[in-house]
Amino acid sequence: MHKKTLATCKHPLSAALSGLGKSAGAVLLGGAVTLANSAAAQAQEERRGGTAAMLEEVVVTARKRAELSQDVPMAISAFGSDQIEALKVRDLTNLSVGLPNVTLDDAGTTRGVANFSIRGLGINSTIPSIDPTVGVFVNGVYMGVNSGIIFDVFDLESIEVLRGPQGILFGRNVTGGAILMNWKRPTEELDGTIRAAVDGGGDGGINKYLMGAIGGPITDTLSARVTGYWNEDDGYFENQFDGGDVGAVEQQMVRGSLLWTPTDSIDFILRYENTDIDGDGPVAQSHTNGSGVPGTPFNADRDSFDVNYNEVGYGRVETDFLSAEMNMDVGLGDGTVTAIYGWRDAESSTLGDIDSQPTSMFHSTSNMTTEQNSFELRYNGQFGNANVTTGLYWFDHDLAYSESRKLLGFLTNAATGGALPDSLAFQIQDGGGFYDVETLGAFAAVDYDLTDSLTLTAGIRWSSEEKSAQIASLNLNTNVLDPVATIVSGTPTYANPINGQDTRCNFVEGPVCPIDFDDSESWDTWAPKLGFTYALNDNNQVYAFWSRAFRSGGYNLRNTDPAFAPGPFDEEQVDSYELGYKSTHDWGRLNAAVFYTDIGDMQREVNLPDATSGVVQIIDNTADASIYGIELDAAFPLTDDLVLSAGLGYLDAGYDKVIFDLNGDGVVDGNDEDLELPRAPELTYNVGLNYDLSLGDWGYATARVSYAYRDESAYTDNNRGYILEQDVLDLGLDIYSNSGHWVFSVYGRNLLDSVKHGGDTQLPAALGPIPLGGTLAPLAKGQVYGLEVTYNL
Repeated sequence: MHKKTLATCKHPLSAALSGLGKSAGAVLLGGAVTLANSAAAQAQEERRGGTAAMLEEVVVTARKRAELSQDVPMAISAFGSDQIEALKVRDLTNLSVGLPNVTLDDAGTTRGVANFSIRGLGINSTIPSIDPTVGVFVNGVYMGVNSGIIFDVFDLESIEVLRGPQGILFGRNVTGGAILMNWKRPTEELDGTIRAAVDGGGDGGINKYLMGAIGGPITDTLSARVTGYWNEDDGYFENQFDGGDVGAVEQQMVRGSLLWTPTDSIDFILRYENTDIDGDGPVAQSHTNGSGVPGTPFNADRDSFDVNYNEVGYGRVETDFLSAEMNMDVGLGDGTVTAIYGWRDAESSTLGDIDSQPTSMFHSTSNMTTEQNSFELRYNGQFGNANVTTGLYWFDHDLAYSESRKLLGFLTNAATGGALPDSLAFQIQDGGGFYDVETLGAFAAVDYDLTDSLTLTAGIRWSSEEKSAQIASLNLNTNVLDPVATIVSGTPTYANPINGQDTRCNFVEGPVCPIDFDDSESWDTWAPKLGFTYALNDNNQVYAFWSRAFRSGGYNLRNTDPAFAPGPFDEEQVDSYELGYKSTHDWGRLNAAVFYTDIGDMQREVNLPDATSGVVQIIDNTADASIYGIELDAAFPLTDDLVLSAGLGYLDAGYDKVIFDLNGDGVVDGNDEDLELPRAPELTYNVGLNYDLSLGDWGYATARVSYAYRDESAYTDNNRGYILEQDVLDLGLDIYSNSGHWVFSVYGRNLLDSVKHGGDTQLPAALGPIPLGGTLAPLAKGQVYGLEVTYNL
């Protein structure tokens, strides 16, 4: 027999899992923490600390059942709790450059907004109605908006990065892949952690963390876990405008989980989290844009952390997240029924200096409220040679969004001879709207063991989605300051030139803006998958599959161009063909994949400078494209104390057919097809070493070093905006006490001080009569040095 099973796998965690008898459900998931700890203890008989963590095989739920990551026939980068801690991962952006063909960036213009791309499929948008290509799922619940996604990852059981379309089991908006984040569950034994850290490295202040978690049994059938997190960052950057620190943020989170196991065959888990984030607006840099126009009056070197802007702004997000999950073992197919309900409510408000200048020309505020509800009911069981997963899904999402553009404050000051400050906008554009989404889905997937070595896979998902939008276009609702009336009355006086009335408005706080677009649309799709897995022996397998996925159609809540309606734009279809190899040996782990992705009706945000509104963002189906790629990732124990890890990703992405004037020259032709796809860096790679050193009776130490590289990539569709290449060097040293209670750590991130921008929005050469140029290019942190102390019960 060559089929690799949980029983035949040599990894200690595999053996432990095989003893549970069932491949999915409450028993398996509920024991994940205990099993991981047991596996780690066995591994440390041979190697300790970081080397054990880096070789540990993670339990994943990529196929809606618990399995070892190496057993799943797809490309996965998985991190267990020990690996997350060993790598000092604070949020998902810490993994941004270290994974093959994966880009996990913060958009930067609005705090905590995910701007993720996998295998060249990504978006460049903070518009809340624009769906992602990389779906994020927390405890099995889909996050309906990208806002508030980039936050702490403390007290997680695992992070799974699934590369490639995941439409069968995860639905829409996973054309590039999916990220699964799973909280630690309450356990049957008392355990807890408290951690404090401090870091810095820029020209600004320091960054402080305090976090802790405790959990254990309350009764024989009830256990609980409570997690708390606090972070206060004084601001990494120095603003040349006044010498103040910018980029400051204070973040707080409290999380609670209750696990009730009334019988051996059923469990219920209730989870709740509240997060509160309050910080500065974007750290806005202006440098020479892709048209060669420098920012006026300030222009930074693109490869620097220099900023000079007069509106620090703010970014505030508060979210409440509740999920309730039931797992019940049933006799049918010796299977498990799982039901997951999720609710998420979020409020956010922002103020940003979009012109990135020490004068007021283009500032913007936004407000958003969003509420989502979802429910999934699924079954997994074994019928002879067939492992069957099937289920139903419902998702409902209501959103209100408002945006206000404060324009030409500099003109206000000049027109009144300095009687009015330039913080008072001369012109205001208000817009936004209401957005409602309802999705229904049904799915089924079967893995059939045709022989001991060959498994056939087939799956299909039906989705029906309806969206409705009421939108006020910003350019159609403009109010202009009356300087004379303002001076006379002592309060700002604005009027709409069309009707002479003050029509300033806000969809969240009121009054509601005048609606100029009201529409609804629905889409029905079938997403299939066919494939096979062949076990060469107990340690090696190859797999191949074809899979289809869809990205939702929809509407643009940030409409600024009267020549383009805010929708509906059509859905995007992605077909992916992948051939992969996975192996696990005593000498290490080696995975490889080659893939071809065909994208039809590619949905893009075309981001263009505009002399009237500052920037216009047109959402449309612009092209058909194809992407070829290669991925390698590996981990090798060079000695009992030294582990080498490495990864490589390569993309060859290009347009096949273009139906939109991407480069803005007035025609659609071969020049548009020759452009690079945004967010598709050609080359990514990483290499790292983890070394353990005995400290005698006191304990042991783990030293780590890693280097990661990511190619320069286009940001805007016309390729005038781009993101610099990334060279990221990380170092760390952890000292563990033999008692198991204490860990003392020093670490350094991005020690080569590589400059990374969340975006590269191109600004017009002039806004109205005022010269501007340059960019809005929000900065991420450069080099960071830190100290951390952890105490484990």
